[in-house]
Amino acid sequence: MAKQQKEVRDLQEGGYVVIDDAACKINAYSTAKPGKHGSAKARIEAKGVFDGKKRSLSQPVDAKIWVPIINRKQGQVVSVDGDDMQVMDLETYETMTMRVPDGADVSPDDEIEYLEMDDQRKIV
Repeated sequence: MAKQQKEVRDLQEGGYVVIDDAACKINAYSTAKPGKHGSAKARIEAKGVFDGKKRSLSQPVDAKIWVPIINRKQGQVVSVDGDDMQVMDLETYETMTMRVPDGADVSPDDEIEYLEMDDQRKIV
């Protein structure tokens, strides 16, 4: 998994973070004041990008945490076959098979945007 380290205080809502070895998008970020016996704490509520599970994390704001590197790419639908579709990357011209998202109306020659991290892909 491509990732980099950041301090917890540098995270923002809408950003990404690695929780339980899964890339997650941050839905809520809050901090508590430093107490008598410790440093300020941050509470992060996030949802898995590729699996949709909710996860939470509580860490000191000066702790280091992993942030995944997720690429946003453009593709073109080549063909649709039931629940699967062939998508061609518009930069590298490689083709890959992806699942059609629920409720999506996709037809050949449509341009789509998708997220890619390692071998995982998700249509936006």
